Amino acid sequence: MKQYSGEKIKNVAFLGHSNSGKTTLADSIICFGKAADRIGNTSEGTAVMDFDPEEKKRGCSVQTSVFALELNDYKLNLIDAPGLFDFAGGVKEALSAADSVIVTVSGKSGITIGAKQAYDKARELGKAVGFFVGKLDSSHAHFYRVISSLVANYGSVICPVVVPYIEEESVKCYVNLIENKAYSFNKFDKAEAAMPSTEEITQMRNMLLEAVASTDDALMEKYFGGEEFTVDEIKKGLKSGILSGDICPVFCGVQQNGDGISILAEGIVDLFPSANECETKLAEGSSPVSDETAIYVFKTVADPFVGKLSYFKVVSGSVKSDMKLKNPRTGGEERITKVMWLKGGKQEDAGEITCGDIGCVSKLGDVSTGDTLSQSGKIEVMPAVFPKPTLKTAIFPKNKGDDEKVNSGLARLMEEDPTIKLYSDKETKEQVLYTLGEQHLDLIVSRLKSKFGTEVVLKEPKIAYRETIRKSVKAQGRHKKQSGGHGQFGDVWIEFEPCDSEELVFEEKVFGGAVPKNFFPAVEKGLKDCTAKGVLAGYPMVGIKATLYDGSYHPVDSSEMAFKMAASIAFKEGISNANPVLMEPIGTLKVVVSDDVLGDIIGDINKRRGRIIGMNPMPNKMQEVVGEVPMAEMADFSTAMRSITGGSAEFDLDFTRYEDVPSNIAEKIIAEANVEQ
Repeated sequence: MKQYSGEKIKNVAFLGHSNSGKTTLADSIICFGKAADRIGNTSEGTAVMDFDPEEKKRGCSVQTSVFALELNDYKLNLIDAPGLFDFAGGVKEALSAADSVIVTVSGKSGITIGAKQAYDKARELGKAVGFFVGKLDSSHAHFYRVISSLVANYGSVICPVVVPYIEEESVKCYVNLIENKAYSFNKFDKAEAAMPSTEEITQMRNMLLEAVASTDDALMEKYFGGEEFTVDEIKKGLKSGILSGDICPVFCGVQQNGDGISILAEGIVDLFPSANECETKLAEGSSPVSDETAIYVFKTVADPFVGKLSYFKVVSGSVKSDMKLKNPRTGGEERITKVMWLKGGKQEDAGEITCGDIGCVSKLGDVSTGDTLSQSGKIEVMPAVFPKPTLKTAIFPKNKGDDEKVNSGLARLMEEDPTIKLYSDKETKEQVLYTLGEQHLDLIVSRLKSKFGTEVVLKEPKIAYRETIRKSVKAQGRHKKQSGGHGQFGDVWIEFEPCDSEELVFEEKVFGGAVPKNFFPAVEKGLKDCTAKGVLAGYPMVGIKATLYDGSYHPVDSSEMAFKMAASIAFKEGISNANPVLMEPIGTLKVVVSDDVLGDIIGDINKRRGRIIGMNPMPNKMQEVVGEVPMAEMADFSTAMRSITGGSAEFDLDFTRYEDVPSNIAEKIIAEANVEQ
């Protein structure tokens, strides 16, 4: 593959809802560009872009893939992102590398949540956006209904470029509105057909001309003067409008048989922005982009055999093998071994990769997704913000002695996927894995086995309950034991009272030497040891103040151990009579949902013993619901949210405080805990 300059490079991401045909569309363009013999099929595991064994097994994309394609003296870096919400991190990776986005919409399903989210995310980052309405060979497909829905959602930016002519629910030909010509297709080969004349096609053509006219005053004047635009003028207007974001072109066809694909591929080359026309957003404090070499790492692949593979985009200059670049995050220097172009699951030696292009390099040391490497170490690209994982699962090695193997595998997978988080809960003594959903979790388990040769067991995480007291009491602890020789004697009187503290607060108010000072630390130690396991269900005790105020000792038989035991006896006696209660963690929940499912979400929160404390209006007819909920009720909230909203909602849940567990629920928890003990 030859080198291309920035004006000849197009970095295009394919986004959309799962099963909308993104991967097949990318594969179809690859086949049109003669880089593959046939169009792959995701369900059969033959797609070029779905090369990972997990993707072949599941019949869907689970990670972002890139294919460098030469077409019409241009280089297209096709970036295919997953459509399932559980793999939304791949969308962020794709968007951070792409300059423009094609959102795929099924002619059968119409605009779905995934398509809307793809459009919104691309727009937020200032990317040029187009639509491809596919699967038009289905008898249930309805292109013009999809167009109407697009216009209803996004208004005048929607601009049809290719539309189908339909007779008896079958597409007879496709009309290229730029040329105002009709074509029939035999795979990628197109033949000019008789131009149909329908009211729908005329309306679509007028939408195109109006959109083009709005991009330039001279074109507007010509349009209102009744003059025809030339093909070059239309392309110029479209190109300008797509770059500015004022136009979202709409193409159509059938991914699996190649209908309309050549027009889309040529449209990407002719109309979508080149790499040199798009700005890179820099982080605050970064030096401006200059001629020096700088690359942004947008994806990491962890392979136990090949090692780490870093996908990057060249931000400035050009990168060559054996270069040394600095990483401002670590302050270290990294040697670029061998740079390569990406061809799906394969790599091709590049020697040099120029500004605006995409490539990969293996075995970079301390480099993570989101890092910028440059010669000066002073350029930093604004890193992608990845979605926060919300599904919690406790994870354990299946086989004894595999702890290190599991932790090592998870560490490698977290390098690869920034949406995986691992947390060691000190209270419950569990490793808690945070993921984006059940399919995401299933993929991690499968990869631990296939890539790192270890199996795990998953459980619902334990809740970190706590115990405390609600009234003050005084209790005696007396430990006396005689077994020949020196005996053991310790006697204490302790007042226990509630306080606002995580740890036991210990004081002494002993008068007259009833308990010698040298035994005070033993008393405190005995009490603190007892707080590790409460009297109700064995959970840690908090919010207790203990005051040693009296006692007695024996000059020979008293010892630190005896007073420690006495303190323990006083603790168990006193706490049991101090109205002990079980407490549960409460979280602040913030859910952003659309108005149409607001009632369902509020109902679900109420079922979880939650309290709604406020609502805030958000853009795009969304509402933020703020509430407080017991963490014990939230294990399946992520799954329920997906079910209720179809994946359109987002939420955050953060620990706030502890509250008393209602008595009826506390009884069940205590009973279960005592059975386990």
